[in-house]
Amino acid sequence: MTQEPSTSAASAFASIDLKGYDAEQARLMDERCIVVDENDRAIGALDKKTCHLMENINKGLLHRAFSAFVFRPSDGKLLLQQRAPEKITFPSMWTNTCCSHPLDDFEQEKIEEEQLGVRIAASRKLEHELGIPQSQTPVDEFQYLTRIHYLAPSNGLWGEHEVDYILFFTGDVDVTPNVNEICDYKYVSKAELQEMFADPKNSFTPWFKLIARDFLFGWWDELLSPSRLGPDGKCIAKSLHNVADGTKVIKMA
Repeated sequence: MTQEPSTSAASAFASIDLKGYDAEQARLMDERCIVVDENDRAIGALDKKTCHLMENINKGLLHRAFSAFVFRPSDGKLLLQQRAPEKITFPSMWTNTCCSHPLDDFEQEKIEEEQLGVRIAASRKLEHELGIPQSQTPVDEFQYLTRIHYLAPSNGLWGEHEVDYILFFTGDVDVTPNVNEICDYKYVSKAELQEMFADPKNSFTPWFKLIARDFLFGWWDELLSPSRLGPDGKCIAKSLHNVADGTKVIKMA
């Protein structure tokens, strides 16, 4: 079992000088993640830099995160992003629409009832990374599916160790990329994403690969199912309210 860390003494964890990294990405590493145990119980808060160093992850440090998947209602295509080369962790990799963290810095993002905190964080980060106005991603329209617990090294120094909330959203959105966050984006069908996975020239974030391997394509089929489409024939993320058991944290390997 992963050792449960105490966040009462941040000095117990390793740190690193971010000189030489992109200045804006280094600044964002000061944001404070919500530290959790393996059951997703909040036990403290630490900055993102501390939470993402493999030396600390190997001590059991675990934090809360989300992975948002935005689908176009008219054809059910999924919006992907390619992370910018400036990113400190997993640079230049393709991934789902947005993956980030609810922050201890914002009281609303710590609200656990009905996953409200992570849904608020998802709307905030979709605007920050892809320029999607928050008015186009109302928090009540995100469909929470489940939580996964995974660990993934990035380049030896950095990595991820998260309880990751999976959120689906359907909506017509306006994308204005933040080039410090993403270097490309595209809408893909299921078949087009499978072709991307098969192409060795493409690299993908580990959480996206895990979610795709075990869940994404089955849930995508459900989203496109005629029985779940709206009267206008469009996809509705909220129709997936009964496709997954979100009460437990699923350990991924």
